[in-house]
Amino acid sequence: MEGKVSIIMATYNRAHFIEETLSSIKKQTYTNWECLIIDDGGSDNTEEIITPIINKDKRFKFFKRTDEYLKGLPGCRNYGLNLAKGDYIIFFDDDDIVHPQNLEICISELSGKKTSFCRYERSVFFESFNYEFDLSKEYEVFNIGKADVDKLITNELPFNSCAVMWKKECFNSHRFVESLMYAEEWELYSRILSAGFEGISVKKELFYGRKHQKSNTGEFYQGNTVRINSKKEAIRLVIYNLYKKELLTPYLFKYLINLAISFRDYNLVRQVLNNLDLKINTKLFYKIKYSLYPLWIKYKKTCRN
Repeated sequence: MEGKVSIIMATYNRAHFIEETLSSIKKQTYTNWECLIIDDGGSDNTEEIITPIINKDKRFKFFKRTDEYLKGLPGCRNYGLNLAKGDYIIFFDDDDIVHPQNLEICISELSGKKTSFCRYERSVFFESFNYEFDLSKEYEVFNIGKADVDKLITNELPFNSCAVMWKKECFNSHRFVESLMYAEEWELYSRILSAGFEGISVKKELFYGRKHQKSNTGEFYQGNTVRINSKKEAIRLVIYNLYKKELLTPYLFKYLINLAISFRDYNLVRQVLNNLDLKINTKLFYKIKYSLYPLWIKYKKTCRN
């Protein structure tokens, strides 16, 4: 195995979590890595907390996002991509825990092969973490290609932002949309996969996401307007990308337009329908479905009860 890994970590006011996250990175069995910590303008004592760690281990590097990049997770990650010196790229969050064999297993699946990325399984935890890792190296794998983009989009095959290692070449012409504040990885990763990059999936848990209310996902499900609007914009971008590449199958169109309808934003639905080459009766059907959606939801709830 060979090659350097660039770990890109955006951080914002996570002084109470980040030390534990960095400790899990330091315990990686694969040691040829750099960890680029990009501060997004936080106001807590994150820098004070991590300075002793950086002084002891020069693989950790601390940067503050410059004004060339928009504030937010995507801008920080794009900055990290431009700083990265590694052959491989992986994104870790500042409040999660990494399996000690994470980098080793991913590198073993990517080094010297044409495979462009290695996806793995992820689980979540609340409050304290159980450090009893499964250290076996026996696991199943399966291939992922352009034909699987529908599974990524529908979340049948989840592509969590921190659950994939990429060869750096995947980002030569693909970057995060910096205006997105939620679902940015869903949009980008579907774009990369639809461009023809092929990868492998490891059936082993190698990452553990911490669940709390102040996470982006937590804020989305609490109705945060910024996160919700970002998801709606990501839907629009995903649809247009697939349409442009002639990958917007009837199945994917139905899934995505119904997802758009569920947000009760007529402008979003109208933009999608008017910018695609659709039959008039198809457009009319989904406009009517939008109008009747509340009744449909009420009917489904009644049937379940």
